Amino acid sequence: MYSNILLTVDLSDDTSWSKAAPTAVELCKAFGSKLHLLTVIPDMGTPLVEEFFPENYEVEMAKCAAAKIADFANSQFPSDLVPNIHIGSGSIYKEILRVAKEAHADVIVMASHRLEFSDYLLGPNAARVVRHADCSVMVVRE
Repeated sequence: MYSNILLTVDLSDDTSWSKAAPTAVELCKAFGSKLHLLTVIPDMGTPLVEEFFPENYEVEMAKCAAAKIADFANSQFPSDLVPNIHIGSGSIYKEILRVAKEAHADVIVMASHRLEFSDYLLGPNAARVVRHADCSVMVVRE
């Protein structure tokens, strides 16, 4: 049923993966699926903000994210489940949708955070992914 499963994680927030990662692992075991693991480095927002960071800041952030997600993969998944690692940069929900297409994901597994008032006005990333994804989305409650 699922050949490619995309798991999204925010490495700075354990609730983004504490329940979603085991769910993705179980789906991979059940269907013999390939796991794709994604973390996204948010962009600075505007060029004005970028001026306050060191020149190689984005490159260093990407290196740091690559090391952290590799450590995460080694510590959270069984040795026989080696995920394809993806690191996105920019808009979180747009990067999730981009990587889902690129990886030919059949399902995206992601956590949902508790709603805050601002989420009703802006919409959380999970809601945007659900609305715009070309594949199924499993939102795992924390």
